[in-house]
Amino acid sequence: MSKLLDSIDQRTRLVGENRLELLMFRLGGRQLFAINVFKVQEVVKIPKLRHVPHSHPHIRGVAHLRGQAVPVIDLRAAIGMSPLKDTDNANLIVAEYNRSVQAFMIGEVDRIVNLNWELILPPPKGTGRAHFLTAITRIDEQLVEILDVERVLADIIPYNTRVSANVLDEDLAHKARKHKLKVLLAEDSPTAVKQVVETLGNIGVDVLSVQDGLQALTLLQQWAAAGRKVTDEILMLVTDAEMPEMDGYRLTAEIRKDPALRDLYVVLHTSLSGSFNKAMVEKVGCNDFLSKFQPDELAAVVQKRLREFLSTH
Repeated sequence: MSKLLDSIDQRTRLVGENRLELLMFRLGGRQLFAINVFKVQEVVKIPKLRHVPHSHPHIRGVAHLRGQAVPVIDLRAAIGMSPLKDTDNANLIVAEYNRSVQAFMIGEVDRIVNLNWELILPPPKGTGRAHFLTAITRIDEQLVEILDVERVLADIIPYNTRVSANVLDEDLAHKARKHKLKVLLAEDSPTAVKQVVETLGNIGVDVLSVQDGLQALTLLQQWAAAGRKVTDEILMLVTDAEMPEMDGYRLTAEIRKDPALRDLYVVLHTSLSGSFNKAMVEKVGCNDFLSKFQPDELAAVVQKRLREFLSTH
């Protein structure tokens, strides 16, 4: 199974070209699910698990992988289905999110596919699993549901959006509220949007959110076409890397090419590999990079930009 991901390092160039690769799998049924390959460290057959008393019901135990104790989440149960029954033939997707490593128990691994982000669509509203999906696509006429892993983890490991007292500048927050300053957020995960909105609310900054990079670029271009100075409309743009229609790297590159937008302060905010993203930040011209989800670090970056803005206005 590890051979499936041997060439992952060679695939990183796809992200800057508005492309992605999905690892597709099943959860004990016919429906295909997927997550982005870049979040995956390895795929292995399920080893012997050690039970952890008083753990979340969706955590099936702990696996010892490469000298590390990794919690194993029953992904089928975590998205509202019955627990995975055929554990003898189960696999683990080992992935890093929010600076921690988790393993997701799945059924059969299908394959890896290479797609353009334009083929990735928002999930349908009102369906049973929709709130656990970040997007959908079709492969060989079959629907593929792309999971919002951040939402899955938020249900199992509660997140904190409070800003520490030693980071929070109350005087600066008061000034931000007085100037009614906003941050534009390009993010397709409702859970991530909620995290950013709550965190920046602590420092007096409102959030205007859109679901993907294309929506963000269209809005910015509309403002510019109407004669509005973008850097007066918003304090900065915070963008996810992975989004339907247009990813955060392509969004930043398009902004830097547009004379009316190129001075906008752009921060990449993502759960993808830190070392890879730092290289991409330099390539496309982001001003900063943040790993999800660290409220103090997000607040510190926004407050730094806020001080720069207020010093010139």
